[in-house]
Amino acid sequence: MKQTLVWLAVAALLAGCASSGQRAPIVERGAAAGKNTARVFSTSDSRPKVYVVQKGDTLFGIAFNYGLDYRELAEMNGIQDPNLIQVGQQINLFSAPARTAVVAESRPVQVKVAPLVKEQPKVVKYAYSEAAVAQAEAVQNQPDSTERSAPVIAKVESKPVPESKPETKPESKPETKPETKPESEVNEGGDDALEWSMPTQGKVVGRFSEADNRKGVDIAGKLGQSIFSSAPGKVVYSGSGLRGYGKLLIIKHNKTYISAYAHNDQLLVKEGESVSRGQKIAEMGNSDSENGQVKLHFEVRRFGKPVDPASYLSLGRS
Repeated sequence: MKQTLVWLAVAALLAGCASSGQRAPIVERGAAAGKNTARVFSTSDSRPKVYVVQKGDTLFGIAFNYGLDYRELAEMNGIQDPNLIQVGQQINLFSAPARTAVVAESRPVQVKVAPLVKEQPKVVKYAYSEAAVAQAEAVQNQPDSTERSAPVIAKVESKPVPESKPETKPESKPETKPETKPESEVNEGGDDALEWSMPTQGKVVGRFSEADNRKGVDIAGKLGQSIFSSAPGKVVYSGSGLRGYGKLLIIKHNKTYISAYAHNDQLLVKEGESVSRGQKIAEMGNSDSENGQVKLHFEVRRFGKPVDPASYLSLGRS
């Protein structure tokens, strides 16, 4: 009998182990699980907030690579001379948002007035007699000159309100049409309003290739040939401070796009000048050009990153 009970206990233990199987995973819910939720960020602008200066960098090149105005970049970082930056120096690419001061709201302080304290009864000592008791009661009933009198509420006389006269409407003036801004000021906003046109005419001798590190297109032409602004905007650079570009013009069209015009012979616009689409800004040349070829090197950059100009211009196949 004892052995039978032992066998029954072993069988029950085995049945329990067989029915257990694999345990279901534990899933955290609520606030604790929410901590591991992946955030989704916009990838339209992937520029870092801070750039660390490397060997060979210039402030002009940093601004160009990130689609910024080097003068604004210098002012933002307190740089007096744009030509003087040091390796390892941190350059803020974006200004910090303005902080709003929190002003505490002043509220009137309510002062509680303590209630009137009833004074102790007056004590007068007389020899005991009926007349003395009557006299003492008479003293207690006398008004005390030191008692606080009830507050007197001043009456405010109401003044008659003058009758309101009906408002006279001014004579209606003829409607004036809103002022029309020049084309260079209209496209300071979004990208949709931006219209592009060819910067010059000629044969395309070099095309954009991200794999081959060709950041724009090359259009061959004649010495002194006119170069036009491809879209309205503001000139943020005019000079020859970027190696490999020769006499260069950079135009900022809005917060997203800039365009570059390199290897010019003559620069006809200055920094800070607003230009319209199709305005002549330079003359074609071969400054710092490979093999001395007369051509225009044209780039379009979105948030500082080079993009194919063929996406914005009608470029014929060579």
